[in-house]
Amino acid sequence: MSTTSLPVPDHSPRLREAFLAAAFTADGLLDLLGAPAYAALARSETVPALRATRGDSALEALVRLFLLQCAVPQEQARAALPLEECLADGWVVHDGDEVRAAVDVRPYGGPEGQDWFIVSDLGCAVGGAGGASGRGEGVVLGVGGASTTLAGITVRTPVESALDLGTGSGIQALHAAQHATRVTATDLNPRALHFTRLTLALSGAREADLRAGSLFEPVGSDTFDLIVSNPPFVISPGARLTYRDGGMSGDDLCRSLVQQAGDRLNDGGYAQFLANWLHVEGEDWQERLRSWVPRGCDAWIVQREMQDVTQYAELWLRDSGDHRVDPAQYAARYDAWLDEFEARKAKAVGFGWITLRKSGSDRPSVVAEEWPHPVEQPLGESVVAHFDRQEYLRSHDDAALLADHFVLADEVMQEQVGLPGAEDPEHVVLRQNRGMRRATKVDTVGAGFSGACDGRLSAGQILDAIAQLIEEDPVLLRDRTPQALRLLVEEGFLEPTPR
Repeated sequence: MSTTSLPVPDHSPRLREAFLAAAFTADGLLDLLGAPAYAALARSETVPALRATRGDSALEALVRLFLLQCAVPQEQARAALPLEECLADGWVVHDGDEVRAAVDVRPYGGPEGQDWFIVSDLGCAVGGAGGASGRGEGVVLGVGGASTTLAGITVRTPVESALDLGTGSGIQALHAAQHATRVTATDLNPRALHFTRLTLALSGAREADLRAGSLFEPVGSDTFDLIVSNPPFVISPGARLTYRDGGMSGDDLCRSLVQQAGDRLNDGGYAQFLANWLHVEGEDWQERLRSWVPRGCDAWIVQREMQDVTQYAELWLRDSGDHRVDPAQYAARYDAWLDEFEARKAKAVGFGWITLRKSGSDRPSVVAEEWPHPVEQPLGESVVAHFDRQEYLRSHDDAALLADHFVLADEVMQEQVGLPGAEDPEHVVLRQNRGMRRATKVDTVGAGFSGACDGRLSAGQILDAIAQLIEEDPVLLRDRTPQALRLLVEEGFLEPTPR
């Protein structure tokens, strides 16, 4: 049976109850399979999980059926599922005296311990090391690294309205349903909207407003408090695969998405995207992306990874299974990718996050940076804090900054770097152990200032005390410090105390 014929499941509550009763959950899988087999499954390696599911329990039957795509005897399936309803609704199909799954159903643990289930095409769920592997252009993938990255960086404050643009299997809509009164989900692929409906229903979430179409076309002039998108951002010489290839010239899809988001955001709202962008000869990539930011929006652009054009082409040719075709055909497709990049004078491709906040300011804050280092997810609160700090710095001149009181952020450590036995360190490093996990060099004044920030004295008073200790003119010290203080505040090492 084609998955496009699956109805909105009238029996999803019963199916969900059966899954929970059998412990077909993220925790239940870990207990059954053990950590090595569980991790292997996330890498799309099934042999360890097959060895761990040789018994006849309901959980083992469900794992073989929905995760490993194995046929299961009908009686064993009936003991684990409301089988007749699942056959009627199209979750499973007959295969002689056995049944097979028609879709992949993957347990997924929500941020507050919720038991969720992500529905996708068979063989395209968590792990997905081979991507679509040559499947049809309308394939619907499950949850992968990009999906969890976007979910982790998304701002989770309660909102009235949220838009999941390019919803796929519905994981972002499912997250948004936990803190948004109304969720709208769009996709160019009607099958993706269908899978999103199944994911929400099976996870016990509220229904979303599902709309078919490209980019912002399906929502017209509607505006939202939160927009999230893991779009088809791959920069390719064609649009062979709907789930990943943008179908626009170069990185125009990501640029259009960012530029058009400003008009769809309510005041104070956030738009958060994963994106690819070209590094073009003779152009600064940061300036290029700053030009994408719509009027009235602050922006935080973080490049997490960069690949040269050959690495990039090879990655996505493997994703589509082209490395398994005739060598001459593979070489021709590889050549077409390089022709595309050469025509655009592109030398590399960047990957990262773009977050907008509708501030309405005529002096917008646009930060574009490269940060390939480990971070601590979830980062939603760190995203909010970043924009709050930008708003604070925009509204405080140097005099106001020196008059304010600050505290050292939680879990900031100081490291002294120098030769063994030296009387004084060569330099001091402040390092965050949370969020973006930044590190910054400071001089002795900066280290002493940061250590003294406990909220009791103003920044100016602390500098005056330091000037007395080091026998420096306090006026000169006040004059040369605000720029360094702004950097410490901007990067989250120091926090202004509430008045």
